[in-house]
Amino acid sequence: MGRFGSVPRDVLLDPATSSWSVAARLATALAGRVDDRTLVAPLGGSADAVARDALAAIGLDPDEALAAHEPSGGAGAVTTVRLAPGAHAVRRVHLVGTGAGDLGDWRAAGAAAGRATRGAGTVVHALGPAATGEALTAWVEGGVLGSWATPRWRSAGPVDGARPAAVVRLVTDDRTAEPRVRRAVARARAQLLARTLAHTPSNTKNPAWMARQARTVAGRRGLGVRVWDERALSREGFGGLLAVGSASSTPPRLVRLEHVPDGAGAATPHVVLVGKGITFDTGGLQIKPPDGMLGMKTDMSGAAVVLAVLAACADLEVPVRVTGLLALAENAVGAAAYRPGDVITQYGGTTVEIGNTDAEGRLVLADALAYADRHLDPDVIVDVATLTGAARIALARVMGPVFATDDALASALVGAGEVSGETLWRMPLADTYRRALDSDVADLTHIAPGVGAGAVTAALFLREFVGERRWAHLDIAGTGRSDVDAGTTAKGGTGFGARLLLRWLEEMA
Repeated sequence: MGRFGSVPRDVLLDPATSSWSVAARLATALAGRVDDRTLVAPLGGSADAVARDALAAIGLDPDEALAAHEPSGGAGAVTTVRLAPGAHAVRRVHLVGTGAGDLGDWRAAGAAAGRATRGAGTVVHALGPAATGEALTAWVEGGVLGSWATPRWRSAGPVDGARPAAVVRLVTDDRTAEPRVRRAVARARAQLLARTLAHTPSNTKNPAWMARQARTVAGRRGLGVRVWDERALSREGFGGLLAVGSASSTPPRLVRLEHVPDGAGAATPHVVLVGKGITFDTGGLQIKPPDGMLGMKTDMSGAAVVLAVLAACADLEVPVRVTGLLALAENAVGAAAYRPGDVITQYGGTTVEIGNTDAEGRLVLADALAYADRHLDPDVIVDVATLTGAARIALARVMGPVFATDDALASALVGAGEVSGETLWRMPLADTYRRALDSDVADLTHIAPGVGAGAVTAALFLREFVGERRWAHLDIAGTGRSDVDAGTTAKGGTGFGARLLLRWLEEMA
């Protein structure tokens, strides 16, 4: 992907006056004439002066250029000015609207800039004093996310989609630009890792393949790693994973990853992240309709997000211990498939009556949550899962429900989502519905037919496996997938939750 960074100090700040002069700094950034070079400048509100200075810096009359092209200042609107080869320091200029100038608008603008410059050579972003602090972070995160395109598998083998710009340079007044940009890129790359995993076809991606990806990431990032195969899962009693994966030719796996910060001690907080990793979901014997099955290669998005977060912890110097658990299985159809009416034993001994084989995600999560509670002694557990259609119906694709046993935890996650642009809405763990999970033949049933509130009852089921721990559940069934290729998202898996969780972890002490 394009490199946001490599911004020399003398380009960022005028050492004599500490005032911003886009003309002087762009003269340095745009020395010489390069045919594949592109200039990007924000437009709208206080950014208008930056756009004018940027146009003047490459030898255009700002009044004439703006009058001729009539650019829009709406968030994410792009107006392109094409220039004759060799006549100026750049071949094209993209004026990108920043709307009202809030963080969401800056992120949308950055995403539009990333999309507009896919495949470019060198791109210079003239931001000046318009984008500093969190606005700069939002622009950069948007730029990295918008520059990504869905991978394609062609006859010659898998290839990337449209490639992002080869080199990206920023001209900004923000004195904290270099570390800020580095962190923004690390968060965005984590989300792109989750997206790439989600987009991998399921004839390649199975539980063992995901476990190998986790081992590779662990080796590169210095993470501790352990993988349970089907024999270990059986020996130790992970009944949920074994039941869900029973009909598949590719058996289930459980992966444990460990990030331990430098200087960690007994007082260092410990967070466990649990991800649902259903590498394909047919619905089992209660099979999905064709349309509902088409996007099920992304049903492991929760596990992909957890893996991506662990991969970024070292780069972001996350100050807490983080353990990731990836609960991986394929929910297939076959003679060995688990059935409605079966009673399975989850890790730790709780028995569960199967009410619907298409409600498999909560069964694999329950095993991982019970393991975390019993053996890892965490301060906090957070699980992430494309869990219920009810969550998508309730909140659509824009925001995700969060359920939590602790008010402060819920507020911290919602706050991290507000800053990252991955919006959460707290929903209730309504005990009124808890009795609907009582079973006549087992400790629990895992669905509550006829009750409604499907996202709530699923969360209540998961709560049974976390003991007295502080716990939160992110249901990303809606936000984890996108129907369109627009803004910061690409069609298919979104990687929703990766930047949100990293923000939350970075701010913990």
